[in-house]
Amino acid sequence: MIWMMLVSAAALISAIIILCVTIHYRRKISLFSNDLCRILDDMAAENTPDFTVTEDTLDGKINVRLKRLQEILNGKSEQARRDKEKLQALVSDISHQVKAPAANLKLYLELLSRPNLDGEKRREFLQLSAAQAEKLEFLMNALVKMSRLETGLISFEKKKISAADVIAGALAQISPTADQKNLDMQVNCADGISVFCDQKWTAEAVFNLLDNAVKYTPPNGSIHISTGRNEFYIQVRVRDSGRGISESEQAKIFGRFYRSEAAKAEEGLGLGLFLARNIISGQGGFLSVRSEPPHGAEFTINLPVESKKD
Repeated sequence: MIWMMLVSAAALISAIIILCVTIHYRRKISLFSNDLCRILDDMAAENTPDFTVTEDTLDGKINVRLKRLQEILNGKSEQARRDKEKLQALVSDISHQVKAPAANLKLYLELLSRPNLDGEKRREFLQLSAAQAEKLEFLMNALVKMSRLETGLISFEKKKISAADVIAGALAQISPTADQKNLDMQVNCADGISVFCDQKWTAEAVFNLLDNAVKYTPPNGSIHISTGRNEFYIQVRVRDSGRGISESEQAKIFGRFYRSEAAKAEEGLGLGLFLARNIISGQGGFLSVRSEPPHGAEFTINLPVESKKD
């Protein structure tokens, strides 16, 4: 009889203990669920949750991971905001640049539609219209390249190629303009230097540097193109005998549409150096400038030496 009573008492005590443990953990689970829902609600509302539990418990471990997730989401949100601002600035710049030639073209077409316009004026306005149409075409091509580079739509197809071949492709495009100004184009390509790059786009970058040099070098001046290498980079240098670039402007000249006051007398959009910098940086390199006015300027393309795994 006593034995049965002891068994019953032990069973009752066990049931009470199990009930207390169940109530305790149910309460903990309920509190944990409420905290988790609060944190998730704050994250969904883009508020900063209160991650107060830091000890080495299940709550703490989950909070640490939720905090990391919040930091990742904040980073993505900030990147999206920057991308949106960049796109808005790009659209604004494009609109501003297209407006002038489009308005001029519209004006000339209106003038050409006048029935009493004499033949000489008609030819003049036709020439002016053609010039504005060419400017608009050039602008649109440059803007397409710019937008593709800025939005990461370009996939550089890099391969090992002679640095001299890259330079030759750019020189072929710029030679007619250089000849018109009677510029002395000197090329010094060291033997055996190859560069691991996208040939078409790198030639575009070199052309933009040469076009900039030709534009701002006075008639009968000189432009010197050379190649070299160090432990880390293959280098292409373009040096001119133009007016040079002041130290205060050297940090600005690679900006989109930037044109100095001294350069505004020349035709241009302020995109050449911007495109060149983005083409080179997109291939893991960088573009630098050195100048001491009025003794010209030297731009250097630095592209990484091909790695062994390539």
